[in-house]
Amino acid sequence: MPPKSETNASDRLVHIFLLLLFAAVIVFISLLASVPPVSTDALTHHLAVPKLYLKHGGIYEIPHLEASYYPMNLELLYLIPMYFKNDIIPKFIHFAFGLITAAMLYWYLKQHINKAYALLGVLFFLTIPIIIRLSSIVYVDLGLICFLFVSILILFKWIESGFKSKYLIFSAAFCGLALGTKYNGLIGLFLLSLFTAFVYARYNASHKFYHVKSIGWCALFVIVALTVFSPWMIRNYAWTGNPVYPLYKGIFNAGEKVSAKIAPDNAIQARAQMSHINVRCQIYKESWLEIALIPARVFFQGKDYDPQFFDGRTNPFLLILPIFAFFGLRYSSRQENTEKWMLLFFSVFFLLFVCVQRGIRIRYFGPILPPLVILAMYGLYNIQAFIVNRLPHPPAEPVKKAAIFGIVCILLGFNAIYMANRFRYVQPLAYITEKVARDDYIQTYRPEYAAFQYANRNLGKDAKIFAPHFSRRGYYSDIQIEFSTTMLQKIASEADSGVDLAEHLQGLGFTHLLINFSVFNYLVEKYPIHDKIVLKEFFENYTVTEFSKDGFGLLRMVTSP
Repeated sequence: MPPKSETNASDRLVHIFLLLLFAAVIVFISLLASVPPVSTDALTHHLAVPKLYLKHGGIYEIPHLEASYYPMNLELLYLIPMYFKNDIIPKFIHFAFGLITAAMLYWYLKQHINKAYALLGVLFFLTIPIIIRLSSIVYVDLGLICFLFVSILILFKWIESGFKSKYLIFSAAFCGLALGTKYNGLIGLFLLSLFTAFVYARYNASHKFYHVKSIGWCALFVIVALTVFSPWMIRNYAWTGNPVYPLYKGIFNAGEKVSAKIAPDNAIQARAQMSHINVRCQIYKESWLEIALIPARVFFQGKDYDPQFFDGRTNPFLLILPIFAFFGLRYSSRQENTEKWMLLFFSVFFLLFVCVQRGIRIRYFGPILPPLVILAMYGLYNIQAFIVNRLPHPPAEPVKKAAIFGIVCILLGFNAIYMANRFRYVQPLAYITEKVARDDYIQTYRPEYAAFQYANRNLGKDAKIFAPHFSRRGYYSDIQIEFSTTMLQKIASEADSGVDLAEHLQGLGFTHLLINFSVFNYLVEKYPIHDKIVLKEFFENYTVTEFSKDGFGLLRMVTSP
């Protein structure tokens, strides 16, 4: 095998070329991130909840917004720029965690392979389609990816150091930070704590009481991680009786405490109760073979904003190249082989855990991307070594270089195609060059925005908006707003007339309704006749349209026809 540390003039040119590409990617992502936030989860809770906290003057319970119970390590960082009325800087905070992950990848790959592969690994990681998308929007997944990856690397150091406790504690602390970022960190906690016990037992099988010690290390890891995570558990337990609400409601029996504050949305609960298999079979009409192949399909199929195709894209080389990482294990040290197997098992089991969830999204298994990038670089390096040293009739040097260059071009080509499409979708230059104003840019992607703006400018402080059959993207509303997909029909079914419905809604404090006309009319057509009659009387006699644009209307309720 070629020496991993060799450096010559051609290598330096490769390094410079990769560094230039890296700089270009940073500029590219920065452009994508320099537009106002329009992504769904950002407007639903990643920005919406911090905005409500700032308005309230502190953290408080928001029962009608279930996402407000999620752990919010990154959202607390987003509070800082939002305090200064800036909602674009949070995108760069999120992107910073991607850059930290890239730096850790570079450090690891440079130590274990060489600088060229380290730079290639960083470039590959940052241009993976889902990473491009996440780096330019206000989510929290890059924080989860970063914290779990750092936890894994420190766990490697724990093994290499001969199991010094300080490294395990640091690893567990970062795992706890991952838990405080997103609940998917619980999968990481489960896997890494098991790896702790297993690896210690394998390395110390000849020692007395090694089983007990391995369990002790596992317990220490869990305790430290949960201690770091504990502020969010304490908060949720105080509010709901469930430290990880809204997860495991049946186990913690927290339903009564929450439902006493607000009635649950039965439609959302019904969808949540559908099994993963039922969703795939009944809604997406997929065969059993297609369902069984999901762990592989996520690397080959993928489409933004389409839940059937996992709402995102990765790269097929993340599945193909890691296979070659395990060629020639006998030439590697025990430490290096242990790390490879841990990266593989972490990736496989994490992916399988996500694939049995009710809703599969590419970003949900984001923590496996750095491990797979490392294995992919090992695999590519082994392919290069085979071409150089082991082919029975080695090709000429230009042919060798062309073969590796071709693989790299295809590897990055998949990502480059997505980047071009993403740039066309986001259209950042129109906003950055001020050809499109902020309000017009947001309106292009969120047609309800104009109605929010009208309400913000014209409604009083006592106004309260009810948005039936409406996405929960409430960030741009400065007026109190609540969403439900079932409450309007429930009230209509119990009402004798339109006036009863109006009085009920006004009794709940609502003064206006926000309607997505196309969605609302489509769903109302499925209502029972009685409900339709009540709603028809209500809308004809007890509402007045104050504002309407792009299929969305703001209706004011009146007390008499």
